[in-house]
Amino acid sequence: MLRIKIGALILVTAALISAGCSKSGTAAMAPQAPEVDVVAVEKRDLPVYHEWIGTLDGLVNAAIRAEVTGYLLEQSYREGAFVRKGQLLFQIDPRPFQAAVDQAKAQVAQANGQCAQAKAQLAQSQAQLVAAEAAQRRTQLDEDRYVPLAKQNAVTQQDLDNARQNNLSAKAQVDAARAQIETAKAQIQAAEAAVQAAKAALETATVNLGFTRLTSPIDGIAGTAQVQTGNLVSPSSEPVTTVSTIDPIKAVFTVSEQEYLAFSRHQAEVDDVPLELVLADGTVYSHSGQFSFADRQVNQNTGAIRLTGLFPNHGNVLRPGQYAKVRAAVQVRHDALLIPQRAVTELQGTYQVAVVDPGNKIRIATVRPGERLDSKWVIEAGLKPGERVVVEGVQKVGPGMPVNPKLAAISNASKGAE
Repeated sequence: MLRIKIGALILVTAALISAGCSKSGTAAMAPQAPEVDVVAVEKRDLPVYHEWIGTLDGLVNAAIRAEVTGYLLEQSYREGAFVRKGQLLFQIDPRPFQAAVDQAKAQVAQANGQCAQAKAQLAQSQAQLVAAEAAQRRTQLDEDRYVPLAKQNAVTQQDLDNARQNNLSAKAQVDAARAQIETAKAQIQAAEAAVQAAKAALETATVNLGFTRLTSPIDGIAGTAQVQTGNLVSPSSEPVTTVSTIDPIKAVFTVSEQEYLAFSRHQAEVDDVPLELVLADGTVYSHSGQFSFADRQVNQNTGAIRLTGLFPNHGNVLRPGQYAKVRAAVQVRHDALLIPQRAVTELQGTYQVAVVDPGNKIRIATVRPGERLDSKWVIEAGLKPGERVVVEGVQKVGPGMPVNPKLAAISNASKGAE
């Protein structure tokens, strides 16, 4: 009897234990909704940016050339340094040119002396003319007085003839004096011309002497020296260096004819559109620029035209020859829908997004993406503003699956459509 009760007790206990294990296993097998990170579809006005490859260049690039032939004595600037207008860059040996200046000065002095001598000769000739005219007037008076006396036989015919000859001789002396004056005037003109020629030669020699100092014509950055001290340079030589004005610096870029026509229709707005510069390392230059001018013509081979923008360059960070992207907002897209790019899954050319509906269940939506900007994607169709899309945990969910959505921290920083 005792054995029967003990056996019954064991059976009851085993049944209870079995029932408890069954309930525990059932509870352990119950699925839990997976946790996913979601963001809301963003709706906002979006500036549409266009980018063009540009090349930086100096606003003014002054090639420094030798204007005279000579040997370089010294280089007076540091390559790559900022130089001022009028600052000495190179010195050509000035001694031959100084000698030419001294010689020209001597020629000027000699010509001035000859001119002064010719003027003195003119004064002397003028004095001789006055004396000759005075003597001729006396002989004329004698002849005039002898003519009536000879008719009255008061004087002899010989006296009258002598008076006439003396008057003719005096007239000849007057003519000779006048000829000397004209000769002296011609000599003065020749001497003055020689003075002017000597002065011109002196000015040329002085200018050539000044050309031995190769100075900067502008404020800017001086480039690498293309010649070394001791080299012979001449006007036919290559530039010895180049000085560039780089504040502001010029960005030259090429746009299509279609884009140019669109710009020209809104020229007033284009002049006010700020330009951005994306540098080679991907960073955006801290200062915005402005449109400067368009080239004279469209390239017939490429159907494009060159445009120029100016950017402030305080500190001379940017240098000519750098490549950069010029970016500008050409229009504004209103009510654009944006989601993170990582929320979009591509499958055989179809783009899909996992959407969490109001009941926290997954719905797979097919979307049509547009432009990309930074880490976001513009969605042309397939989503509505405010809908929640999964950005983390997409691989854990499927259509109709309940989820536990958590709002993800997503940066809204972006520059615009490219």
